[in-house]
Amino acid sequence: MKALYDKTSNRISKLITNAYSTSFSIGIYVLDRKIHQPIYAIYGFVRLADEIVDSFHDFDKLKLLQEFKADTYQSIAEGISLNPVLNAFQATVNQYGIEKELIEAFLYSMEMDLSQKVFDQESFEKYILGSAEVVGLMCLRVFCQGNEEQYQHLKPSAMKLGAAFQKINFLRDLKQDFKDMGRSYFPNVDLGSFSESCKKNIEADIEQDFKDAYIGIKQLPKNSRLGVYTAYVYYYALFKKIQSTAPSTILAKRIRIPNNKKYGLLLSSYIKHSFNIL
Repeated sequence: MKALYDKTSNRISKLITNAYSTSFSIGIYVLDRKIHQPIYAIYGFVRLADEIVDSFHDFDKLKLLQEFKADTYQSIAEGISLNPVLNAFQATVNQYGIEKELIEAFLYSMEMDLSQKVFDQESFEKYILGSAEVVGLMCLRVFCQGNEEQYQHLKPSAMKLGAAFQKINFLRDLKQDFKDMGRSYFPNVDLGSFSESCKKNIEADIEQDFKDAYIGIKQLPKNSRLGVYTAYVYYYALFKKIQSTAPSTILAKRIRIPNNKKYGLLLSSYIKHSFNIL
């Protein structure tokens, strides 16, 4: 019975989300229950591709990514996949009309991670678009439930939020990306002599992304506003912690928010949302 297989595929996507990201798991938990699964499916798809390029060092990453890409498009066309993660993802893509262009942009950014170590402004913007902004748009397709006017209106803010999250990830993961994998995402920044002034310039850019994103968060449908706001609050807290951390420390260790603090942020977000004071 395919329904049982689909249910199992959905559970696997949820399991992957919970295993890899406490923050996004918390954010998804407070979304409307009806849209939990499609967002889990999107996260599972994104995480699996990211694992190929970041973790599978003893294997032919390019070959694995090419096979993953081909399997993704085949699953969407046929409405099924023997890969449970792709089976859950294709169902979400087909149900909510997620455009192929968004998927292509994401997979292109994953390919960039295999071949490109240093980024200029053009390649940086292309990478941000594919690795983060389009993921926000995939989720927005689910949130808007087929309301095209609402989707187009909220699209710029969703992209800005994805960009802010990704740039914070870059700062958080500087040690792994630069020292362990030789990647330098930020254009015109010499991470070999990463200074406070360079860090402040990056942070000013992120602050503006947050401001632009917040406008859209307040206008999100009720089904998703609290969940997205919770993720926003968590990432903003991480951002403030990074702001108060010296560049040398960021290059030496991964900056984190403790889980107990995350749950505290969830509670404060819920209170603000309940009293409509976002």
